[in-house]
Amino acid sequence: MSRDALREIPFGPFVLERRLAVGGSADVYLARPQQGDKPAKKLVVKRLLDAARESQQLDLLEREAALHRWVHDPCVVEVFGAGIVGDEPYLAMEYVDGVDLYRLLRVSESENQRLAAPLAVHIVRKVASALSAVHGARDATGDLLEIVHRDVTPSNIYLSIDGEVKLGDFGIARVAEHVRAPSHQPGLKGKFAYLSPEQIAGETFDHRSDLFALAAVLGELLIGERVFPGSGQLAVLLAIRDVNIEPLERRKGTLPRGLFELCKRALSRDPDARFADAGSLSEALRPFEGSDPESLQQHLAKLVAFAKNSKELAERVQSKVRDSVQRMHAVRIRAGGVGSQPNLPAAGQEALVTRAGDASTTKVSFANLLEMIATGELSGEDKVQLWDSEPRCIEEIDELARHLPPSSTATTSQLFSPGAPDFQALLEDTSMQEVLARMRHKRESGCLFVEQKRADAATQRKELYLREGRLIHVASSDRLELLGEYLIRRGQLQREQLESALAVISRSRGRLGDTLVSLGYVEAVNVFRAIRDQGRDRVAATYGWSDGRAMFYRGPEPNRVEFPLDLDLASPMMAGAIVLSEGNPRSLLPKDNVLLAPGPRHGLTRSEEELGSAPASLRHAVKLAARGLPVGEALSSITSLHPGGRVVSQKEACAALVAAQALDWVTLVNP
Repeated sequence: MSRDALREIPFGPFVLERRLAVGGSADVYLARPQQGDKPAKKLVVKRLLDAARESQQLDLLEREAALHRWVHDPCVVEVFGAGIVGDEPYLAMEYVDGVDLYRLLRVSESENQRLAAPLAVHIVRKVASALSAVHGARDATGDLLEIVHRDVTPSNIYLSIDGEVKLGDFGIARVAEHVRAPSHQPGLKGKFAYLSPEQIAGETFDHRSDLFALAAVLGELLIGERVFPGSGQLAVLLAIRDVNIEPLERRKGTLPRGLFELCKRALSRDPDARFADAGSLSEALRPFEGSDPESLQQHLAKLVAFAKNSKELAERVQSKVRDSVQRMHAVRIRAGGVGSQPNLPAAGQEALVTRAGDASTTKVSFANLLEMIATGELSGEDKVQLWDSEPRCIEEIDELARHLPPSSTATTSQLFSPGAPDFQALLEDTSMQEVLARMRHKRESGCLFVEQKRADAATQRKELYLREGRLIHVASSDRLELLGEYLIRRGQLQREQLESALAVISRSRGRLGDTLVSLGYVEAVNVFRAIRDQGRDRVAATYGWSDGRAMFYRGPEPNRVEFPLDLDLASPMMAGAIVLSEGNPRSLLPKDNVLLAPGPRHGLTRSEEELGSAPASLRHAVKLAARGLPVGEALSSITSLHPGGRVVSQKEACAALVAAQALDWVTLVNP
C-alpha cells in the first residue's frame, strides 16, 4: 500500500484514514467522523475520480444512495447518504469489518478446503433475505421499484468478524421504468461469470436474474470452484447460455441429497422454471441449513477472522503458486518439453503452405492463414508447416482445423453421397423468408446450402447448420463476414486494433475472440453477442440473393463448432426483412389502417414450443394480432417495449411484423 493510501486526509465531515480500494470510477476509503461518532464510528467513503465526475457517474452515485434508502434489511449494507465536498462527490456507507465472500473463497482454496454445505446455505439464505428486501422495495408513494441488483457476486457479499452477512453495492442496480432517470440506459453490467442466460443474450430480464446469480454463488460455495466451466471468458459465457453446470454435476454425489436438484432448478435457463422469488428460494434451502444458525454464524466469524489475516494468506498463496509452477515444470520435462505439443508461429513469423497436388510452397502470415482456411480458400488436405514443425495437413492440426468450413471436412461425403437433397428451391421462385419459415415449422435438423453465382462467375456459398429448427452454425466464403471485419463495421473495434490482435493471435491458439478480450479491445460479452449476431447477419445477407438456390440435406451436423449459436430462426428472419427492404422494412408492410389478425398458426403460439426464443418484439406482435389493431398502432405499441432495458426501433418493429406474417402467426386484412 502506498504512503498516500495510509495518510489521513480531512474530507468534509470525515477523516479519510486509509484507502481500501481503487475502482474504475472511484476510490474507496475507510473513514471516521471529524466530530463524534455519528453516523458511525467507522464508515466507508466512496470518492469519485476526476474522470467519473465528468460523466454521469455523479447522478449514479446519488441514485445508489437513494436505492439504499428505500431498502431496509439487516442483511443489506446501510448507506448514510451522498454529498459533495468542494467539487468532489462522495457516498458514505456502513463499514463491514471483515472480508468479502470472494476473499473467503480464496482462503478456502489456499487451504484445499470447501465450506460445509450448511454454512454455504446459511450465507446464501442471508443474501436471499437481502434480495427479498431489494426486490420488494417501494418508493415514497408506495409504488414497487422493481429493483434488480444485477451484481450478486462474491465480491459484493460482505462478511463481518461477528459472522454477519450483508449484500452491498447498488451501483449498477436497475429500477422500474417509471423511476429511472430519462438519460439512464442500464445496458449490460455485472461480472460475466454470474450473469443469467437472458442477460448475456440481451433479452428481457427481471429479479429472477439475481436469483440465478445467487444460485451460481451457492454452487461455487458448495464445490469450491465456479459452476460454469471454461478456459476463457467466452467459453464461460457459452456455458452460461447453455446452462452447462458440469463441475457442479460432477460433485453432486458429495452434496446432501436433494441439494443438487435445488441448485439445478435455480439455475434453469428458463426464468419461469426457477424459484419465483428470493423468499421461495430461501424456504427451499431451509432444511439444508440445519437447526442451529447461531453456531453457523459463530463458525463463520472464526473463518472471517482467519481470512482477514492478509499476511498469512499471502504466504500460503505464494507457497501454493510456487508448488504449482514446480509441478508444471516437472511434467513438461517428463513429457519431452514444450515441443511435445504442435507449435504455433510467434508474432510476425510466417507459415509455409503447400496445396494438395502442388509441390510449390507459399509463405503466409498466421492471420492470413486463418482467413484462407475460414473462407474455404484452403482445404483440410492442404499442408502447412508451422514454425519449426514438420508439414502437416490442416485437418490434422487442431488449432487450424477448427477454422475449416464444416462442409470441407468428412461431412461432405455424407451430404452428397445420397444424391438429391431432401429439399431445394430456386430463390427467384421461393424467398429465403419462406425457406427459413419451412425449416422452423418442421423443426428440421441438417445442413442448408445457399449459393449464388457472383458477377465474376465465382460461387458464393453459405452453409447453415440447423438442429430442431434452430440455427447452430453458419459458414461463409466471404472474408468480409469474418469476426474482425464484423466488429469493425459495428464500431466495436478499430482497424489498428484488429491488426494488432492478428499479429499476436497465435498466443490464443488462433482464437480471435479470446485474443481481443485478453488485449482489452472488446469486452467478452460484446464479443459473445457479436458472434451470435454475426451468424444471424450471415443468414440475413442471403435475402439479397435473387438468383441463387437453397438445398437442404437432412441429418448432417458440423464436425467442428466451438461456438454453437443455438439461435431461433425468427431472429435472422427479422434481420433478413431489413436486408430485403434495403433498410426500410416499413416498405414491406401495407398502410397504417390495415388491421392485424391471427394467422393460420396463431393458435399454436399458446405453446412455448412454437414461440421458441423468438425476440420480444416478435412475441409482442403475436399478442397484438388477437386485438385486431391497425398496423400503425401495432408499430407504436411494439416500439414502446424496453426488453432488457434496450429500446425497440421502428425498423425492428416493422421487421417483427414481416416475420410474424412469414411464420403465419399474423395476417393483415383490409378494414
